[in-house]
Amino acid sequence: MEAKKAPQEVEGRPAKKQPKTFTKKISILLLLLTLLISVGSGYALGHFYFWNDLDMKRVNEQLDYYKEEVRKDPANLQNRIVLGYTYYLKGQNEKAIKEFDYVLEQDKNYYDAHYNMGLVYLDEERYNEALIAFKKTVKIAPKDFKGHVQLGITFRELKEYDRATEALTTANKLAPANTDIIYQIGLVAEAQGDYQLASDIFKEALQYDPLDKDSLTALDRIKDKVTKNEGKK
Repeated sequence: MEAKKAPQEVEGRPAKKQPKTFTKKISILLLLLTLLISVGSGYALGHFYFWNDLDMKRVNEQLDYYKEEVRKDPANLQNRIVLGYTYYLKGQNEKAIKEFDYVLEQDKNYYDAHYNMGLVYLDEERYNEALIAFKKTVKIAPKDFKGHVQLGITFRELKEYDRATEALTTANKLAPANTDIIYQIGLVAEAQGDYQLASDIFKEALQYDPLDKDSLTALDRIKDKVTKNEGKK
């Protein structure tokens, strides 16, 4: 069974402790991409993993535990967030949304509720609703890079590539050298059909983490398209 993205409270995988800035070449490429888009043209951050039986056993144990915690202390909003996220892991999105809605009824600016609600909407391809949720997270916590990343992912799904790049660039400024963010920027370039730029960005991600599976997979996915484009020159 395929796992979901990590929740806000445990998702933030630390940036790889490698170089802290883009190479000059990639910085220029990203700047050019941003300028081109602006004038007219996935805790984890958008990642998925496979559950094994042991993982699912732990998810079920977590579900039972937090259901009991919420029963004992209904006013504890953070317990409801974790319960809702656990429902999300189980694929029970309606129950997840119910918990997040309850939290927001008590506190309309509860960051974790908006963030995790956005993850559920992304999972269901309800992109406009996800957009509302992640815009709220960015407004509540503008210096939390994770909200900007998910906002960028949502804009990419909506094919609003200029806004996707803007959001991801902001995330990169807040969390430099984070491979996940660089990878997401590469996905925007790929979605636009700029395979050479995408390839360069995925390779840049591998400078920070040579074993990053997402970037390696992406490079393999687009290598024929890069070669084809080079042959046309």
